[in-house]
Amino acid sequence: MRALGLDLGTKRIGVAVSDGDGRVATPVDVVHRTGDRQGEHRTLVDLAAEWEAEVVVVGIPYSLDGSTGPMARAMAGEASELAVVLGDRLGIPVETYDERLTTVTAERSLRDQDLRGPDRRRVVDMVAASVMLQAWLDARRAAGEEG
Repeated sequence: MRALGLDLGTKRIGVAVSDGDGRVATPVDVVHRTGDRQGEHRTLVDLAAEWEAEVVVVGIPYSLDGSTGPMARAMAGEASELAVVLGDRLGIPVETYDERLTTVTAERSLRDQDLRGPDRRRVVDMVAASVMLQAWLDARRAAGEEG
């Protein structure tokens, strides 16, 4: 099962995709926020179609204690909007997944690779999307739901 992972941010949307077997997530793109949410969602629909995604996984940034803060509520709301658009246009379901600390993990990984400043900011969102998507894939595999 090919999955598309999204790390929704206020300035950028990180995009990752899994291989066809749903085992490995790879960072693929960053969509810059323009203030035109419908246009951004059309871009995400196009990416889902291009990658032949069978599911889209949207990361929700819960608080460290597991509660739902303002950003988590906003991202869950946008995930619901995406579910309607993707369902209507492509018949693809949208799932949400806990993305706590994915950006921190991505930043640390990129720092460890000596990627600095602007170069790191250019890719951190898609790396965070791949960290979140990989966790989702691993959780499905552990639960026996792969493929």
